Amino acid sequence: MDQVNSKVVLVTKILAPLPAGGRELLCKLNHDALLDLYGERFFLFELSARRLNNVEAYFNTFRGHIDGLNAVTTQSAFSVIDNENIGKVFVDGSNLGGFVAEIKRRQPEVEVITFFHNVEARFFWGAFLARKTPRALAVLMANFLAERKAVRSSDKIVCLSDRDSRLLKRLYGRGATHIAPMALEDKCPAPFALAPTLKPEPFALFVGGTFYANQDGISWFVREVVPRIDLPIYIVGRGFEALRAELEVPGKVIVVGAVDSLADWYHRAQFIIAPIFDGSGMKTKVAEALMYGKKVVGTPEAFSGYEEITEKAGWVCRTADEFESAINTAKHEVDTVFDIRLREIYLQRYSLVAARKRLGIIISQPK
Repeated sequence: MDQVNSKVVLVTKILAPLPAGGRELLCKLNHDALLDLYGERFFLFELSARRLNNVEAYFNTFRGHIDGLNAVTTQSAFSVIDNENIGKVFVDGSNLGGFVAEIKRRQPEVEVITFFHNVEARFFWGAFLARKTPRALAVLMANFLAERKAVRSSDKIVCLSDRDSRLLKRLYGRGATHIAPMALEDKCPAPFALAPTLKPEPFALFVGGTFYANQDGISWFVREVVPRIDLPIYIVGRGFEALRAELEVPGKVIVVGAVDSLADWYHRAQFIIAPIFDGSGMKTKVAEALMYGKKVVGTPEAFSGYEEITEKAGWVCRTADEFESAINTAKHEVDTVFDIRLREIYLQRYSLVAARKRLGIIISQPK
């Protein structure tokens, strides 16, 4: 098969028209980058996840039937591969390892590139430790088994960071073949860059949904750091409105919750906080902050994968004392609403253009 001029199909969960979470945003960007690269030779196959409603469905998750993958959708995907003479399959998520293994079993000549958003076993291990329920344990086990298949059967393994690659090697005996860092579609309005001398409002911003690491991290921050500082903290993100009573501190912590647009909040904020202590992959909020020209006060976990630019991007904090010190420093040093130097880092490393270039190189290389 002509791998240079072959057709490509992207297998992914249904793409949200207005993606909000970090994974949804990256799925959309991978789609856009591949479409730009392949044009008429690009095909999309979306998987619609359904709730598990019987014992058989739960059992099948351990066979790799996760996030919309089942016997019917697998056969439909193979129909696309066969009918369109697909040469390369880009699988967007190691949780779809059952499908990866099936491709290599049935059509070993087809090249499979799997994109790892996280080390899923590590991510769901953290989720299990945070919420020790039978369901959390089952999700962990199902994702571990699926991810192991993805590692063993993929021709190319794409990870966000060297850390994730090392963890794959430790867990499954094989690391990444390629590293492609986090990237985001540019959502920064043009006027941002036209007013770099405007003063930001005196508050710090936390952005994120209520997955376990975000919730645990900001709860720790409110408990341990907020009493030490005199700068208001605004919490923006889907689901946090339900935690308003738990997190709000009069005059110091304001829970906003879901918003229609993040741009205005980033524009107004003095800087971003990212007190994240657990997880895998790379944190969207850091790339997003750079996109909007904002500095970040965050943990080593928040900056994982961003090590080469951390000193320029903000301050790394491990303890409440270090957060207090960094926030006091940022209050006096950050005096514009838009830092063009941070924006340039985003454009060079974490933009659609950068991602398209990386994926083009990865996919074009021999398997």
